[in-house]
Parts: sequence; C-alpha cells; structure tokens
Amino acid sequence: MSEFFLAPVPQTVINTQGEVGFGKFSGAIADIDWSGLPVPFQRSALWRAVHHKHWQYLALATADIFCGIAIVDVGWTNTAFAYVFDRKEKKLIASFSQDGLPGLTASINSRPALGAASHFHFLRNRIDFTGASATDSARLDLVCGDFSIHVQLHEQQAAPALTAIGTVVGGTVHATVKSAGMPMTGEVQAAGRRYSLNDGVASTDHSNGFLARETDWRWASAHGLDVGFNLQSGYFGNNENALWLDGKLISLSTARFDFDPANPLASWHITTDDGLLDVIFQPEGCRREDKNLLIAASRYVQPIGTFSGWVKAHPAAEPRAINNLVGVTEDHFSRW
Repeated sequence: MSEFFLAPVPQTVINTQGEVGFGKFSGAIADIDWSGLPVPFQRSALWRAVHHKHWQYLALATADIFCGIAIVDVGWTNTAFAYVFDRKEKKLIASFSQDGLPGLTASINSRPALGAASHFHFLRNRIDFTGASATDSARLDLVCGDFSIHVQLHEQQAAPALTAIGTVVGGTVHATVKSAGMPMTGEVQAAGRRYSLNDGVASTDHSNGFLARETDWRWASAHGLDVGFNLQSGYFGNNENALWLDGKLISLSTARFDFDPANPLASWHITTDDGLLDVIFQPEGCRREDKNLLIAASRYVQPIGTFSGWVKAHPAAEPRAINNLVGVTEDHFSRW
C-alpha cells in the first residue's frame, strides 16, 4: 500500500547534482527556478522565452457560487480571467477576460506557496494574489469591472499540497503545485449582491514550465476539507493525478475522461486505471472562451458542477462515497 503515498517534497526542482528532481511529492516546493537546466533540457534563450508558460489559478466554491480566477504569462504576452457563477441560478453573473501587454500588466513570481505573488493590472482592473507568509494567510484581492472578490485562504489548516515535476512532449520540463481544499473567509460582490465565502472551500494551482507550441488537456478538480482530487489527461500525462483523503495525499494513475466534447454540459465519467477513483460529473453550467490571435489560438470550456461516485485510499480499501462534491472539469487546447 505504501507505493500510493507520496514522498516529501524536495527543496528545489534541480538538485545539488544538477539533475531535475522528477516525481510526485507531498508538500509545496519553495521555489520553481529553472535556471541551470542540465542536458538534455537546455535550450536557447529565445526558445525558452517563447515556450515558457506560467500561471496562477484559484477556485472558490460555496453552496451558492463558484469563482474561477487565473493569471497566465505565456512569455510573449499575458492574460487573465475571473468569473462568478451562481450555482442556484446556474449562470455566470460576473465575468472578466483581458489580454495584457508583455512585461507590463502581469507578474507571477516563482514561489508557489510561501511568498507567492501574482498580479494583473489593466486600467482600473486589478487581480492581486499573495501567498501565505510566516504570520499571515494567503490573500486574493480582485476588482474587475462591476464585481469584486476579497478573500483570505487559510492554508495552514489544509492537507499537504501536491508538487509534480515531469517532462512534456514537445516541450522540456514542467512543474505544478496544487493545493488541497482549504477554509477561507471573505466576500464576493457581484450583480448587486453580496456573497459570503466563509463556509466555502478554496484551492490553488501554480504551474511553471516549458510547453509545446500546441498543448491540450482534460482536467478535473474538486475539493472539500476532507476529500479532493486533481486529475489531468494530456500534455503532462499522469504526473499530477492525486487524491486527498482525510489529510493524506495519495498518488493516482492514468485518468480516463469519458465525455462528449461537442456537449460538455452532458455528464462526464472519469476513472483512474489503478481502480482508486470512479466518479460522475454533472455540470451546472460553464465558462467558455475561444480566441484567435492569428499567431495564437485557444479553445477553452470549463464546466462547473458536482462529482458523485467513490474513491479508495488503496486497492484493498473499502470505497469512500463522494456525493455532490463541487468542482470543475476542463477541455482546453492552446496554440501559444
């Protein structure tokens, strides 16, 4: 059973022997610094500038609303989005999406957790995320158009984060840090209403690496305080597939996404080859955005909804029921 539980996170992505520390680990790595990459992962400065992709994503879920927020730096440009989805009305009630100016409107530092700092400022719109410090919780402050989000994320009360370091086809190396579900306190103001976040669950995703010109993935993420999972099929293989269960972080194998790309609001069936997860996702609505910038393009749909089914800590364990766990799936293609 021990092979399903993850080793502690290393201190750096490149170890003292000059090697990339590939693997899936329990805990958030302090810094994702790709300088000094060894052979065969070295590339020219121009190649690195074009292929370096770096993003910070946050999810905020309550019984009433779901919020998704992202800042993305693709090297030659940057972008951000944020939305508020009313789960009872089953529709977006606030949405922001803005392409930025290279080197001016967005910044994401290389620290995924302690000391993290991600910002997007464009005219009067601003998104500011600061990670936890030794004395304070992580915080998001967002004012975009006619809606705002102000929230503290209490990471110290959550299970260990997941750190995954691996290779990608058509790129070189990539690392991601996904948080477990964490308590939060704060408020959303949107559509003339105020929504408390105090009884909800937050999660974060910090990803940093050198990806292929064309990248695609299917993704599922859902979190409570006692159970949650992160699943991906696509550019990063099964590197980041994991289950959080009662404070433990458990490795999952290859994820299978059975859904209709032409109808993403139909149910999704998601399983893992190790037999540790089998869930049905029922969408309540979605955020969708397609872009064509001539030299770049993206097709993106992120349904919001609930997962039901079961998970296991190991193959011999009794199934643990999952009922109406709030989260998202995603079908995404980027030429960037």
